[in-house]
Amino acid sequence: MASGKITISEVAREAGVSIATVSRVMQGRPSVSPDLARRVREVARHLGYSPSPMARGLATGSTGMVGILVPQLSNPYFHELIKAIGVGADHDGYRMLVLESDERVADEPDLAASLYAHADGVILCSPRMADDDLERVTLGRPRLLCVNRIARDGQPPGIACDMFSPMLDICRLLATQGHRRVVYFAGAPYSWVNAERWRAVQHSAALGLDPLRVQAGPSIDAGYAATDAALALSPTALIAANDLCAIGVLTRLREVGLQVPRDVSLTGFDDIPFSRHTLPALTTARIPRLELGRQVWAMMRAVLADEAPPARVLATAEVVVRDSTGPAPASGIRYR
Repeated sequence: MASGKITISEVAREAGVSIATVSRVMQGRPSVSPDLARRVREVARHLGYSPSPMARGLATGSTGMVGILVPQLSNPYFHELIKAIGVGADHDGYRMLVLESDERVADEPDLAASLYAHADGVILCSPRMADDDLERVTLGRPRLLCVNRIARDGQPPGIACDMFSPMLDICRLLATQGHRRVVYFAGAPYSWVNAERWRAVQHSAALGLDPLRVQAGPSIDAGYAATDAALALSPTALIAANDLCAIGVLTRLREVGLQVPRDVSLTGFDDIPFSRHTLPALTTARIPRLELGRQVWAMMRAVLADEAPPARVLATAEVVVRDSTGPAPASGIRYR
């Protein structure tokens, strides 16, 4: 049947439920039991019923949209996370509206506000804005959720992977390989993720490492540009804020005649698809995006229901040891 000929009343009658129940299911509201919601959706699909988003919005005040703001769409990590969140959103009848800040920190508050004007709720993925700006964005906007950032006062609610433990495990690996002086390529300045990773690197002093830091960024170009400054500190191992940054470092190391890991070891973080295809393959930390996306949507569902879920930190990342790390050279970095 053509979807335009089927009404919500017919779906309700066929499913043996009220019109209000069909409406809640079509809106993805969590107040309907999963089994009943599944039955209503099956009936709607069988009859060819598809509610008009505009009509639904006018009738209920709901847009059926969730906004997502990410700092970099060029980073495969965010592509995979968005797809993972989208599985749950689609199941509950929501569509996603995605915006990118392109690492323009000053634009994040306005972009978040613009999303909120067109969506029922907003997910801020790894927001870079300062704490004060995040607090201002939160005011009067109850349906916000942070991913990979835990706000200092708990608002908006947040969900994140544990970044500290796997980064400390990376440092422990380097220490067991005989490395002492290591340099961390810092990511975005206001990134909660970056702060957690640097905190772990600082704690590696207890493992016998001598941790130093250079400012870089979360991109290939940023890692490439910061490599010479890092090498000037005479490290035997380089720890990048993420895999993209590490790929840029790897390119520059090759240009200056250094072999990885013979002359210097290199690590990343995130385990994006490219990481196992670099030469050498990149030692990194794997964040399971599918599981994170599932957990994000479960929390977002609660936020959309005007519940107040507590912040959650998931212990899900693990170190993946590949060929870019090895024993520290006995005489430090060897230049050709």
